[in-house]
Parts: sequence; structure tokens; C-alpha cells
Amino acid sequence: MPTPAVASLSDKHRVARITTLVSVAVNSVLVVLQITVGVIAHSQALVADGIHSLADLVSDFVVLLANRHSGAKPDADHNYGHSRYETVASLFLGALLIAVGMGMLWRAGTRIANLGDIPPVHISALVVAVLVLASKEGLFRYMLREAQRVRSQMLIANAWHARSDAASSLVVAIGIVGSLAGVRLLDPIAAAIVGFMVARMGWVFGWDALQDLSDRALDETATANLRALLLSTPGVLDVHEMRTRKTGDLALVDAHILVDPYISVSEGHYIAETARKRVLTDSRVLDALIHVDPEDDMHVRSVANLPPREALIETLRDVFAERGVHVESVTLHYLSGGLTVQVALAAGDDIARVAGVDLEAIKKRIGVSRLDVVHVVEHAAGAEPVPRDHASAPPAAG
Repeated sequence: MPTPAVASLSDKHRVARITTLVSVAVNSVLVVLQITVGVIAHSQALVADGIHSLADLVSDFVVLLANRHSGAKPDADHNYGHSRYETVASLFLGALLIAVGMGMLWRAGTRIANLGDIPPVHISALVVAVLVLASKEGLFRYMLREAQRVRSQMLIANAWHARSDAASSLVVAIGIVGSLAGVRLLDPIAAAIVGFMVARMGWVFGWDALQDLSDRALDETATANLRALLLSTPGVLDVHEMRTRKTGDLALVDAHILVDPYISVSEGHYIAETARKRVLTDSRVLDALIHVDPEDDMHVRSVANLPPREALIETLRDVFAERGVHVESVTLHYLSGGLTVQVALAAGDDIARVAGVDLEAIKKRIGVSRLDVVHVVEHAAGAEPVPRDHASAPPAAG
């Protein structure tokens, strides 16, 4: 069944493709510029920043790949769709950034240990560093705006990745300025800081993705909003055992709703479908499974030990047949307080004969807490029986 999230998913994948392609174009130019000028100008910090941009370029292709596959429709192997491809991509990005950051730290430490071998930095490195800083900050603002518009956590993560690039470029520029001023130690220190920033960002992204892959629930505010939507549904008396788990940027919802125990199955189903429709109006929900309860099954005893329908109906028909009364239909209500039985008798049965039936004896014989008898009037072919009078055996004490 289509959900309200489908249209937003389409827009999300389109925005992801466009913004990531823009990022690919920018990073492709910067990688060549940073590494080439960094080597020529003897700036380890600028080379480290170039490797960072190269990691960005790889991550952009990962995002494009994940975006392409996460938009696939549900199939036999993935009944809930492929949204978690985005989460897996975020986990991969985190691991990649940690590896790149650790490599930068190692290289910076080696350069610091051999400080006398560091050649002077050329001013062209500073020009490129400032250009990169401006480019990455502009890219961040553009990507974050688009990611927030379509509410994509993967794109938001990628946008903040661009902001971390801008921050690292700022550190690189400061290190290059210090090196140009004669303090050569500042360039490898700047490279080490960049490496730490990259590794830390990778840890944050990776850990967050790992939590989502471990079926992390929505936050308390989002859960409270969904609960309120369920409770606002006409016919829903209470909500319990509500659970959520994230799948990509969206979530799956399971909930038990409490309804009047004496309504029909079809009305209970109608209430559940209405409740589900309301939950799906929340853009964070991919799908919802609503279970109907006649009682709060978290606080009442199980009804599984009560007698099955087939055995009860056979006994009831036999007991009433002994008194010359025909049973038209039987309705059962399985509740923690006991089994309530409603028997509808054929319209042609004599009322006086029905009134002579000892309902209390029948109730004890079949082991139910309450027995109601409904005598129906004549009805047209295909129409439902209409109650005419009632005879009831009172509920058992206690």
C-alpha cells in the first residue's frame, strides 16, 4: 500500500543526486589544485587537506551509489524497501574518514619528528588554502539547505562533512601563515589537527549509523507526537506497546490500540486502518502496523486457556436443541474476566418456549461467565436479523 512518504522519497533522491554531483565537481577541482600546489609549495598541511578532499570525492560517489539503491521499491528480498542503504553508506563514510584521519595524524607526527627536514612553504599554498576555504563553506551552506528541505540525514551528514572541510581549510591557512612567518612547526601541526578533525567526524558519523542499523527508535518527542495521532483517532481508547525503529531517514511503527471489546471485527479493523492512516501523515513514518486489543493485554491475564469456538457452538446447539430451540448464530467475546456468549435464536421459535430455558444451567454447563440470548424478528432475504427481546444470565460473581 502506498504511503505518504513515497513522494518525499522521490524528491529526496533527486536532491541527493543534484547536490552530490555539485560536490563531485567542486571536490574534483580542489583535489588536483591542493595536492599539486601543496607538493610544489612544500606544504604538508595543504597536501593533507587535498587528501581530505579526495576522501570527500570518494564519499560523494558512495552517496550517489546509496541514493540510487535506497530509492528502489520493496521487493521479495526487501519487503520494507531499501532505505537502510543510506545508513550503510553513512557507516562506510565514517570508517573511511577515520582511516584517512589516522593516516594524516601519522604523517604529521613523522614530519614533526624530523622538523629540520621541512622546507619553507611558498605563499601560493596560502592562496589555494583561502580559495578552498571559501569553496567548501559555500558548498556546505548549499548542501545543508537542500538536505534540511527534504529531511535527509545522509545528506545532512554529507553537508556537515563539507563544513568540516571548511574548518580544516581554515586550520591549514593558519598553519601556512605561521610557516610563512618562520614557524615551520605550524604547518605539520595544522596537518595533524586536520587529521584529528577528520577522524573525529568519521567516528560521529559511523557511530550514529551503527545505532540506526541496531534498530534505534525515534526520539521521545517524535514518539509522543505519533502516540497523540493514534489517541486522536475516534474509537481508540488507549495506546500501549508502541515501538518505533529507524530504517534510513524514516521509521517503522508498531502499536497496540485499545477499543471497545463489544464492537464487531470489521469496526475494529476500520478503527485500526483509520489510526494507521493518521500515523502515516507524519513524514517520518514509512509504514505502520496497528494491532487491535479489546483489553490492555499488558495488564490482564491471557485468554488462551478459554474454550475454543468450535466446542462451544456444538455444545450450545445441542443444549438448545434438547429444548426444541434452534440457534441462529453465536457471538463470542473473549475477555480476561471470562467468556461472554451471545446466542441469536431463530425468528420462528416460540417466545414462551425460549423463556423456559434455564440459562443459568446452560452457562454453568459450558463454563462461561455470561450468556445472553437474543430473539430475532423475521427479516427479508439477505438482511441481518433484528433483535426483538433479550433474556440474560447474569455474570458469575467475582
